[in-house]
Amino acid sequence: MLIHRRASAAAGLALCLAALTACGGDGGSGGSSAPSAGAGPAQPPTAAGDGNATTGASNARQNDDAAPLRGKVVVIDPGHNGGNAKNPSKINKQVAIGNGHKECDTTGTSTNAGYAEHAFTWDVSNRLAKILRAEGAKVVLTRPNDTGVGPCITERAAIGNRAEADAALSVHADGAPASGHGFHVIQPLSVKGQGGGMVPASRRLGRAIRDAYRTGTGIPYSTYRGKDALDSRDDLGGLNLSKVPKVFIECGNMRNSGDAAKLSSAAFRQRIAEALAKGIDDYLT
Repeated sequence: MLIHRRASAAAGLALCLAALTACGGDGGSGGSSAPSAGAGPAQPPTAAGDGNATTGASNARQNDDAAPLRGKVVVIDPGHNGGNAKNPSKINKQVAIGNGHKECDTTGTSTNAGYAEHAFTWDVSNRLAKILRAEGAKVVLTRPNDTGVGPCITERAAIGNRAEADAALSVHADGAPASGHGFHVIQPLSVKGQGGGMVPASRRLGRAIRDAYRTGTGIPYSTYRGKDALDSRDDLGGLNLSKVPKVFIECGNMRNSGDAAKLSSAAFRQRIAEALAKGIDDYLT
């Protein structure tokens, strides 16, 4: 900018001398006066602080790139809870799920070596929350620890509704027969009381998570449930009562030795969390 002004001033002085005309003080102040004949088009005035404004805009873009989920709300629902097994009277209580009744919650499953589903879902959910928060999202977990009871499936859905979540994901691992392996995403069927557009939005979310999970983890589509790793159900209160886009994921079959080895690995659980974050990113952005 300084070189340009000096060059302009020198050119203006040469023109003034050549034409034997008087140059006023405004002539070299940034081109605000009319140019002499043959001097070319006048340069637009440079506003003070333009350089800082450009830098500020650039920084804003960089911040947006670094925080692509800024302003988004994501609810993560770690399936089950560590205290459920010791409190059967609480978790077996029947609750309304929109088209019938079901248990408040369940204990979940485990690998043959004893790694519990509730511990798996808690670990993955916290890894996922950390990634999403680093991307600018507001993240809400449906339970604060892995030692409590519940909450009931009705409350898990209500937490997402109260938060007005842009996306909600319930994290699980399956306890199917050992011969079955792979993952699948459970998406909602229409049930009275769901928010308008919730089902089609949930299906977009489900496909985004399915694709990112397959690519990011290498775990194949389920061999025992769903089609192309997508399963639609209307018997899950967490989906039936949701008014925001929501899906479940069964990250693998804990009773299958190959799946169990992956789900039991802390390093692989990080891969799972990163893949789930990618799916949520793809859906929201």
